[in-house]
Amino acid sequence: MKTLTAIAIVLTMWSPASAGAAPAKAASHIPTSVDEIKAPPLRRINMPEPKRVQLDNGMVILMMEDHELPLIRGAASIHGGARDAAAAKAGLIEILGSAWRTGGTESKTGDELDDFLEARAARVETGGDDDSTAVRIDVLKNDFDTVFPIFLDLLRNPAFRQDKIDLAKTQMNATIARRNDDPGEILDRELNKLGYGPSSPYAAQPEYATVASITRDDLLAFHKRFVHPNNIVFAIGGDFDSAMMERKLRDAFASWPRGPQAPAAPTAMTPAKPGVYFIAKSDVTQANIGFVEPGIQRNNHDYFAVRVMNEIFSGGSFSGRLMNDLRTKRGLTYGVDGGIGAGWDHPGLFEITMATKSGTTLESIDAVRKQVGMLRTQPFTAAELKQAKESILNRFIFTMDSRQKMLNQAAILEFYGFPPDYFRNYTSNIEKVAAADLVRVARKYVAPGDLAVLVVGNEKDFEKPLSTLGTVTPVDITIPELNAAPSTQAAPAASNSEGTALLQKVTEFTGGKAKIDAVRAVREVTSVSRDTPQGVMDMEVESTVEFPDRHRAVMKMPMGEVTVVMTPDAGFMLLPGMGTRELPSSQRDAARTESKQDLLTILKHPEKYTFAVTGTEKIGSVDTKILEVSSDGDTVKFFVDPASGKVLRKVSRARGPMAQGDQVTDFSAWGTFGGITVPTAFTTSAGGKQVASGKLTAMEINPVLDPKIWEKPAG
Repeated sequence: MKTLTAIAIVLTMWSPASAGAAPAKAASHIPTSVDEIKAPPLRRINMPEPKRVQLDNGMVILMMEDHELPLIRGAASIHGGARDAAAAKAGLIEILGSAWRTGGTESKTGDELDDFLEARAARVETGGDDDSTAVRIDVLKNDFDTVFPIFLDLLRNPAFRQDKIDLAKTQMNATIARRNDDPGEILDRELNKLGYGPSSPYAAQPEYATVASITRDDLLAFHKRFVHPNNIVFAIGGDFDSAMMERKLRDAFASWPRGPQAPAAPTAMTPAKPGVYFIAKSDVTQANIGFVEPGIQRNNHDYFAVRVMNEIFSGGSFSGRLMNDLRTKRGLTYGVDGGIGAGWDHPGLFEITMATKSGTTLESIDAVRKQVGMLRTQPFTAAELKQAKESILNRFIFTMDSRQKMLNQAAILEFYGFPPDYFRNYTSNIEKVAAADLVRVARKYVAPGDLAVLVVGNEKDFEKPLSTLGTVTPVDITIPELNAAPSTQAAPAASNSEGTALLQKVTEFTGGKAKIDAVRAVREVTSVSRDTPQGVMDMEVESTVEFPDRHRAVMKMPMGEVTVVMTPDAGFMLLPGMGTRELPSSQRDAARTESKQDLLTILKHPEKYTFAVTGTEKIGSVDTKILEVSSDGDTVKFFVDPASGKVLRKVSRARGPMAQGDQVTDFSAWGTFGGITVPTAFTTSAGGKQVASGKLTAMEINPVLDPKIWEKPAG
């Protein structure tokens, strides 16, 4: 840029008109430093206002013409979100937001809507968050009159079909199963609980049990409670004539009667006591650290001073105090961020988050605490104030650089009850902030002694014990299992004689104790068909087991070959095109439990289990006995033909992300390999629906194994 500026100056000074002319006066001084460049003041933003219409039924409509492209985009924002759902139904808004659109309307299924909309390159989508739900439309101008009735039908008459609710639940269960895999996500989630309090609706956390409890009637009841015109702000922008659009919208909405008013936002907070909180995670090499205490609301008259203070503290890339100290000077982290949060209609949180190598955990905590304290003691310089304001205002323009963004901002103000000139006055309110204002808000809202500190990491690698900072409160992030055990009876505390005798029958059918004890390793090849949300997926699985605790599975799938290895010391995956990845802890735990409940593993080490017959059940023409096998609090049931010792069914707890509750595997054929008889055909069901089927095509007893198959590839 300096070179281009210099060339421009030279070209201006030298032109054909001036060639050969008398020498001009000396040129003005060319800046040699950025500090010498005097930038002109920012121009005021010309912010066109949307047309506002309020119907007699309370609905507010905002319209903004934009003729740049032949598109029309609209969104109905509805008061009522996750914070309005009962704690026992946590996850309801996520399920509703998904099944609302995919479940279709009373007149069209979601799949029919897909076909209809895709043929027109149009979109009608639904979603929800803490404080609202929404239905959105995005359509070409010429298709608006065809697609808008679909939008209206979906807004007012969702069907919430059960199969789409079930799909949304499955996807949510998958999210729950993986929620403890990423330490950064753990930190953010648990900081929210510490800041708001565990019973706050802003800290509600879906569990398998809460998801399982959500019914279609719950979704219909939520829709009936909140989706009324007086709870809706409808913002629409694009290539249309406002007068004509207003007539269409009045025809569509004016006759819709009012309904109950949505409740006010809950604002109560019960933050955790100041202190140190710890989440043990042994599979990481760095610590994720967070600090939290209550923040403010956006309508607080101190908001703009707080905004500028935040910028000085952590904003502006490397210019913020936090980054300048912790990264640039100390080299403790790649990134650290934080500040006093401000919610639109409820308090935000004062949060600071960072990650550092395990060996500098306590040093990092001390450095952040010092920086927080210095907000109250270190003077805010004129240079800091100037740079913070310029950074905020230079970024602010990009929130208003299109008519669609301006419409969205106006809709936010309308939804939360802020004055329509809030953003027009934003720049002047930032410019008014003085150093004295920063001192005042720092003393008012920054209380270093009130911060709760949360650490996620492997304490054995910290430079010192966390307890050197004071009392450490452990935080349990165990994912509760669904309260639906395979049996209503408690697992037996010890084996009973009938269970031991039935176990002997199973042992004899499988090949006898001598044959079973001689098995050191097994290699199997199985063809499997698995139901997934995207359809049926066929694969071939080659699994190798070296008893007692080494497992390897190579899955030949449509997208490539995936290898999963589990040993006492490691758990990793080899993914096509992605190399080696650590196996998430949730998957490691599920795989270890599954291998512990494998029938051959149980028969090789019966001393580690208890066996009891707990009932009978007819399967086909066979009156089977139910053999409950328990170890370390985990129970699996085998349905055994008492005459032959053949296992016809296995029932266990489904622990993977695709299902929770009872997983039922029925066996229909058996084969003998090297003197060991095992099932060779199976079907597996979960939640009453078949999810997989397969056939064992090859089995090798005691194959020669290369020790390298258990090793994690370098890099």
